[in-house]
Amino acid sequence: MELEKVSENIYEIPQTGEMNKPGRIYANEKLLEEIRKDDTLRQVKNMATLPGLEKHSIVMPDGHQGYGFPIGGVAAVNKEKGVISPGGIGYDINCGVRVLKTDLTYEEIRGKEQQLANILYNKVPCGLGKGGYIDVDEDDLDEILEKGMEWMLENNHATEEDLKHCEENGRLQCDPNKVPNEAKKRGIKQVGSLGSGNHFLEVQRVENMFNEEKAKAYGLEEEQILVMIHSGSRGLGHQTCTEYLRKFEKNYPEIVESLPEKELIYAPLGDELAQDYKHAMFAAANFAWANRQGITQAVRESLDTLFGDTETELVYDVCHNIAKEEKHEVDGEEKELLVHRKGATRAMPSGRPEVPEAYKDAGQPVLIPGSMGTSSYILSGGQNSLELSFGSTAHGAGRLKSRTQSKKDYRASDVQRELKRDQIFVKAASGETIEEEAPGSYKDIDEVIKVSDELGIGEKVVQMKPIVNVKG
Repeated sequence: MELEKVSENIYEIPQTGEMNKPGRIYANEKLLEEIRKDDTLRQVKNMATLPGLEKHSIVMPDGHQGYGFPIGGVAAVNKEKGVISPGGIGYDINCGVRVLKTDLTYEEIRGKEQQLANILYNKVPCGLGKGGYIDVDEDDLDEILEKGMEWMLENNHATEEDLKHCEENGRLQCDPNKVPNEAKKRGIKQVGSLGSGNHFLEVQRVENMFNEEKAKAYGLEEEQILVMIHSGSRGLGHQTCTEYLRKFEKNYPEIVESLPEKELIYAPLGDELAQDYKHAMFAAANFAWANRQGITQAVRESLDTLFGDTETELVYDVCHNIAKEEKHEVDGEEKELLVHRKGATRAMPSGRPEVPEAYKDAGQPVLIPGSMGTSSYILSGGQNSLELSFGSTAHGAGRLKSRTQSKKDYRASDVQRELKRDQIFVKAASGETIEEEAPGSYKDIDEVIKVSDELGIGEKVVQMKPIVNVKG
């Protein structure tokens, strides 16, 4: 596919045919070479056909092929002519990351890594179909869908500080009645559960600092122990997406016919079905925030059990599969947009109303995991993100190999042995998960972060090294 190099780390697919805007790829030459190996670029081009699209269809440096949108895709549409696309959000609605900081140092947990892995694995339900850390009934679930983190606070599963350090304070306004009943049935036993696949719970230590002032603002110090949680809306979000995709396809056959691929199916924002889906998606997002909070409580209890009274505070929680209403400047005019982010993290700089009060000078913390054998990073939202990416950056390393290929290339016992040699302890529900998530299955996280930092869309603050990784 024809690409034009706009500047360092910026490539463009020119606007042709049915495209409403050009496509943008943020990557260096090494990452671009990997992006070219699958359907990512074609999907960026297809995204650009969405009605009401502003500026560009965009893919981040960790981009790879997805369902409709590529993973790492960002598309902002205006509220008057725009649309909402479930494929631009994904099946795991509000899949996201949170980071907890503790008063423990690496020295204090050395020698207890395996114990820590075991207790976390036993406390946090992992894998397909497992129950949740927190028991809820149908009435509770309806309130969680409506209130998100507020329900967790009201029921003594969260602190006020937890809400203050969560995107949107852990609640989007919605009508939970728009969530399908089958989705509710799947979610009722999953509040505080990790799930499977690429979801994980990881104990990390702060290894390198790049910006001491911002690290201090986030409460981070060298050798400090952090805990990163990556999970989403579990079966509830998946079922919600599935049912609304079918409704969209049934109600808009003429749109399906006109699309370059049916996975891009959308509904005009003014339509009732679009609004129903938006409410259901927001409710699933509230569920995901509550889910990660449930896992947080299990982590707190685990650390207290093993190390005594431990201070464990939330640094931040940010989602990377969602569409949200935001105001952005386009061609010198402030517009109300619906910003789809699929495998892309919000990265708002200082001065934006979305940034928590505690971080108003430093900018929003941006949480980007690597693989279980490589570094993760905390960035700060960069000033250039508003101009380049609607306040967004990458969400992880990005897959390099399919799960099928990874299972052919790696053996779980070999992966665990090699990681243990590097003092990384892995506990998983199945060997297949370890094979699918082997470090070699992912792109170079350092290259992804380098592009983000050089573009000024997400700026490096600290780098973390994994110690214990728990997977479904």
